[in-house]
Amino acid sequence: MEILCYGSTPCCQVVQTKWKLVEKNFNSRQSWFPSFVNHGISCSNTVPRSDSMRFHDRSLSVPEESRRLKSFRVYSGTSDGYVIGSEDEIAGIDEHAASKILVPGLPDGSNGEFGAPISSCFWQWKPKLNVHYEKAGCENIGSPNVLFLPGFGVGSFHYEKQLKDLGRDNKVWALDFLGQGMSLAFEDPAPKIKEGERDMDRDSTSSWGFGEEAEPWATKLVYSADLWQDQVRYFIEEVIREPVYIVGNSLGGYVALYFAARNPHLVKGVTLLNATPFWGFLPNPIKNPRIAKLFPWAGTFPLPSSIRRFTELVWEKISDPASIAQVLNQVYADHSTNVDNVFSRIIETTRHPAAAASFASIMFAPQAEISFAEALSRCRENDVPICLMYGKEDPWVKPIWGVQVKKQVPEAPYYQISPAGHCPHDEVPEVINFLLRGWIRHLESSGSLSLPLLDELDSKKHTNAIARELEYIREGSKKSVMRLVLGPGVRLDIKETQYTHVVNLYYAMETSMPLCIVYNEFRFS
Repeated sequence: MEILCYGSTPCCQVVQTKWKLVEKNFNSRQSWFPSFVNHGISCSNTVPRSDSMRFHDRSLSVPEESRRLKSFRVYSGTSDGYVIGSEDEIAGIDEHAASKILVPGLPDGSNGEFGAPISSCFWQWKPKLNVHYEKAGCENIGSPNVLFLPGFGVGSFHYEKQLKDLGRDNKVWALDFLGQGMSLAFEDPAPKIKEGERDMDRDSTSSWGFGEEAEPWATKLVYSADLWQDQVRYFIEEVIREPVYIVGNSLGGYVALYFAARNPHLVKGVTLLNATPFWGFLPNPIKNPRIAKLFPWAGTFPLPSSIRRFTELVWEKISDPASIAQVLNQVYADHSTNVDNVFSRIIETTRHPAAAASFASIMFAPQAEISFAEALSRCRENDVPICLMYGKEDPWVKPIWGVQVKKQVPEAPYYQISPAGHCPHDEVPEVINFLLRGWIRHLESSGSLSLPLLDELDSKKHTNAIARELEYIREGSKKSVMRLVLGPGVRLDIKETQYTHVVNLYYAMETSMPLCIVYNEFRFS
């Protein structure tokens, strides 16, 4: 099997100046997708990629105003107190938990520690559909398996910092969902027909999936949550071959929970990183067959003629580099995070000829057979451990969604991080990795080891929340985040009318980096 070798720029690059996306030119590769000559799995180690790339000679220009954080206020100073959004939202906070905790930094070679090597692999699941994934630490015999699922529009590359770090003492995997990342079809699912000759456009660089008839292998193909759930199940059964700890960000969190609800025997625990609590707009044909019949098209190939033009117009806008830069600017709370690699990999995916039609299939795919709330209930009934980690400054999946999950699963530890946005695993990987390690060790030890940061709650029999300041070293300087922790057994009583307010915790103390960020309804000076 011929496989695609690729690499990535060094991770953990952080600058202390304002976050910026500089103008770059990107060079297209000679071959974006691999040619498969037989069935099976093949992998390769990553190699460094060049600093600049071009795609179809199209240059990137990002408006200066798109780099600025909107409605951003910072207060600094010294204080021993705390303020929360509402006294009714959380019973109280341990006032003796303000001491700093040093969190290990990422392995970057500066301290003699090096990250685990990452292998890029392909697994042929179905004809013409090959799943791309990355793995690290598979030589760690007897160690737990940890599987990461990405959010919408990204792929396994978004977990590079987890693969390199956690791969040192775990077996770590990261998957690209079908229709995203590098798990796009490598043949046109619905080729155009010209002059009566089929397949004339098969090798064209124009958009795929816009023909009049689907290929036999793509007649029932829909990039939906149900397809991704099946993909994860078969991947674990055929590739990993052991139960896993599954971690998902955004859409990946939704799929992780959905998968765990249907396959609890394959899951040792689920961690949700700002998981989206819903996905899909159209009714599920199995759950609501009568209503589903009212919608003549639900993400199958080929795209109907009425959808093609709409898809082209929408795709032209959202795949524009400036639009992608604006989205990253919005969802990353810490604008010192280097997102060049993430940005370039997203751009690379949008240049694939299958990307536009795949996007349309995803957007018009039906909902999953069970809802997010139902999946939570099933996981709890089957005693599937759940851990919640949410970036507080997420503009999309605000922490209140995590709080609602905590209400439904009160035994789950809940960690709220600030400053961190929609992708805390990429913004504050040191903290997420520290918490994941501790949570996994807690479960692997059958509870003999305390949950991370919750030792005081355990020892003092608290039922309240505590606050911790976590400090880690990055590129020779120290950075800090504040964390609100709700331990197992903490129950929240939040009225429905309060759901428009986010539970907020603000600290102001002497530090080189401002920790107190105030936004939305609450203003403190």
